[in-house]
Amino acid sequence: MKEEKRSLLKKVLKIFWLFFALFSIIVWFPKVDQLLCKEYKEVSQYLSLDDSWEVTINGTNYHNVSLEQFQFEMMNKGDNLVMERKLPKDFKMEQATLRLHIRQSVIKMYIDDEVIYEYGYERMKQNKTVGSGTVFINFPEQYEGKNLKIEMQVTEDNSFAKFDSIRIYEWKNAYKALITENRVPMFLGSFLSVFGVAILIITIFAVLMSRKYIRVFCIAAFSICIGLWILCYYDVIFVYSIPVYSASLLNFMAFYLTPIPLIIYMYENVKNLKNKVFIFIYWVLFGLQIIFNVVMLTLHTLDIVHCVAGLKYLHILMIMELVYLTIVLLLNLKNSNVTDRLYVIGMLVVAICMGYDLGSYYLNKYYDNPLFQLKGVSGIGLMIFIFIMIFSFYINLTQKLMKDTERKSLIQRAYTDEMTELHNRRYCTEYMEKINENGEENYTIICFDLNNLKETNDNYGHTRGDLLIQSAAQVIKDTFSKKGVVGRMGGDEFIAILKDLAEEELKQFIQGLNENIRSKNQEEPELHLSIAYGYAVSSKESIRDTAKVYQIADRRMYEHKKEMKGTQL
Repeated sequence: MKEEKRSLLKKVLKIFWLFFALFSIIVWFPKVDQLLCKEYKEVSQYLSLDDSWEVTINGTNYHNVSLEQFQFEMMNKGDNLVMERKLPKDFKMEQATLRLHIRQSVIKMYIDDEVIYEYGYERMKQNKTVGSGTVFINFPEQYEGKNLKIEMQVTEDNSFAKFDSIRIYEWKNAYKALITENRVPMFLGSFLSVFGVAILIITIFAVLMSRKYIRVFCIAAFSICIGLWILCYYDVIFVYSIPVYSASLLNFMAFYLTPIPLIIYMYENVKNLKNKVFIFIYWVLFGLQIIFNVVMLTLHTLDIVHCVAGLKYLHILMIMELVYLTIVLLLNLKNSNVTDRLYVIGMLVVAICMGYDLGSYYLNKYYDNPLFQLKGVSGIGLMIFIFIMIFSFYINLTQKLMKDTERKSLIQRAYTDEMTELHNRRYCTEYMEKINENGEENYTIICFDLNNLKETNDNYGHTRGDLLIQSAAQVIKDTFSKKGVVGRMGGDEFIAILKDLAEEELKQFIQGLNENIRSKNQEEPELHLSIAYGYAVSSKESIRDTAKVYQIADRRMYEHKKEMKGTQL
């Protein structure tokens, strides 16, 4: 019956925690979103420049182009693009700023043949990467009705096959609009980055002490990589005025390093399968990932081949790893307990989300597919996994606390006398053995024996006898428990073990015992409570062995008992 109640309590706690977490998310997420979107209408006002463009791509002219619908052959290194159009006359903004997304290209921007912005030419001459990202270009005071011209030269192969939207904002609202539009990925990326750094700092020292924390360390590193990648991928990182090439490098570094902590984390799952083939494949994939990263980052540093050129090979390697890890996780589901299955399911969610991101990257790069516009889904998958980790931790903690409570209850029952709730003979014996082991020299043992128990049982029944035993236990406990250990040795015998007790203190305690017995008999005259006692002090007896000191105290208690019977006669 107790087991059924305990099992029911566990289920109730799990359901309560789940509903509490969901309720918190439902209530607080919209409130946080409202704070971020408080000025959304004001900051999101912009002038769209997505239509009426004259575009020239490698000498081929395209007229009246709409950027949303216009697609072309994939741009490669050395390709040139020129975009021209008239700026509207009837749209006035103070301190107007053009928001432009650069993709591995150097650019010059003109207004009526006057260069107002250029980027990347010096880096291109040095064969350095120019990167991809959002830039904000301030217009001169008078720009209405003038001709806007943008020249681009592509610096890397397979850079882009369609244009991003071009907009004009008021300067004071430009960065606010970027943050507001990308508030969800900003929150997601920031949370994962901060969470990862915090856990990494906590576990980095724990890993040095024990390998069992290595998986938590991997999740922290994986969280940092995904968080930084999301912040860069959605251009939120540019609110910190980071140069495009630096943000792009940070993006590639995070993306290139992401598979490593994930692969290390999965080692336990691979090992659980106890299959030599799977273990061999694991080490091959892990080795390939490490070698690939080292080679690409070295080539990028030396400006021989940039990280962007290795993306397609990294994607192939990541797809192989995701397929392999998915198979491993599915096989682990069969042999896992409930908590482990939650972890496995969480990792499956992460693997599926990463697969989605890889697929949507290519679909959006080559085709404008509205079904795959959502980016950075890996972060959502990782958030789900983190919540699963927290939920699993809560379950484990709850189970541990219940086991500890149950264990303490069993220990307490094993060492407690049920009738009097004092320590039992086993506890007192082990306590005296510890005194011997510690080599303690100054302690006092007092033995007690309850008088007239047999007569009380015979004349008034065992109920009255039990009450007499409980009353004696209470009196002895009230007198001596604050100074030491009090226990019932069995039947009508009790013991008190007191450490570092001066002779005057001992006399006061004995006096207090006699007073407490008199008070008890005044409260309940029908009890006729009477207790014989005898004590022995180890330092006085010059004996260290508790068993011998106990024997002396027990002998003196029987002598006192005889005296009390003689007095009664």
